[in-house]
Amino acid sequence: MSAAAHEEMPDTKTGFSTKAKVFLGIGVWLAVAIAFGLIFGSDGKNDNFKPQEEFRLEPWVNINLGGIDLSINKAVLYLFIAAALTVGIMVWIANKMQQKPNRIQTAVEVAYDVTKTDITRTNIDDERLAKRWFPFFGALFFFLFFSNMIGYIPLPTNTAHPVDIFGIEVPSFALYAATANIAVPLVLTLMVWISYHVEGVKAKGLFPYLASWLPAGLEDMNPIGKAAIFMIEVISHFVRLISLSVRLFANILAGHLLLLFMGGGLAVLLGIAALGVLTFPMAFAFYVFEVGIVATLQAFIFTILTAIYIGGATAESH
Repeated sequence: MSAAAHEEMPDTKTGFSTKAKVFLGIGVWLAVAIAFGLIFGSDGKNDNFKPQEEFRLEPWVNINLGGIDLSINKAVLYLFIAAALTVGIMVWIANKMQQKPNRIQTAVEVAYDVTKTDITRTNIDDERLAKRWFPFFGALFFFLFFSNMIGYIPLPTNTAHPVDIFGIEVPSFALYAATANIAVPLVLTLMVWISYHVEGVKAKGLFPYLASWLPAGLEDMNPIGKAAIFMIEVISHFVRLISLSVRLFANILAGHLLLLFMGGGLAVLLGIAALGVLTFPMAFAFYVFEVGIVATLQAFIFTILTAIYIGGATAESH
């Protein structure tokens, strides 16, 4: 029986086909939105609600050492939680290893194998170098994974819009990720960028490493052409600072902005309650997509690109 025919067949329990159920659900959804619109109407634009304030990093504990701002803020808290989860869960799993693994151990072992095989060994030919860098890749992957994932757990960290409880102002619940702040991905990228250049110089020497930036087959090219290609390579290495950091930052920030606006922020901003009813199902779909795919994928992409850069810097050929 074809899928189209199956959709047309009525359910023996409800008497409705799959297509009829879908249209009925959409109709109920629109009816609820219209009812909200008629009951609550429109309060007009809310100028007091500023969504961007949820991403502002207000210092909670002011720390200034030698002109350097080391204040503790929301991003620092999320970084601490991600680091604690990375260390704590990995140590806990290591101490709970058993012959017949449970679901958690199986998931961690799969992630471990992906980090070891698909990320490290696939991109670094030197076995000694791969063993040396594998702990860093594993820590980087799990740290980014946990950092991204806790960004989708509501925590009372929104000091921009506090809630009054018995006369005490407490932060409201909000979704935030440290990786949605460009400073965090940029610092990680600088670590990666410096590391792969250092490894390249250690493996080949300074001038041979710089010479390896030129692709093979340019032996007969004139010096001006080689210099032009070399400059393009230099630019490409500096562009990696932007591409690697902004890719992670932009994807996480965009996901949180979509959830913020679709989950009710747009309705509050415009003062139209019915709009929240219409956008909430989209917010739920975005949430599942972000948690199920984006959080893990961005951690994987950042880590595998790190391995590719280190492997490329130490490889014999360009």
